[in-house]
Amino acid sequence: MSKPVKTEAELIAMAKAELKAHADCPDDMVITVLGSGDSWEFRASADAATAAKPGYPECVAMLVQVGDHLAMQYDLKG
Repeated sequence: MSKPVKTEAELIAMAKAELKAHADCPDDMVITVLGSGDSWEFRASADAATAAKPGYPECVAMLVQVGDHLAMQYDLKG
């Protein structure tokens, strides 16, 4: 049975909603989706000032967890 398909924008919106519910992440953190074959994962990036904000490393770690969870539920529309 195949998983439902989501666009990159839909997956990012879902990740941002999860992060907002569980962490105080900087608004300037940029989330992208890297797809490779049948799998995908989130990547976080930020400028130096945003990366230096309290909680940024925790938000990146949480983003990885959220991505793992969502990747088990959804495929990336390619």
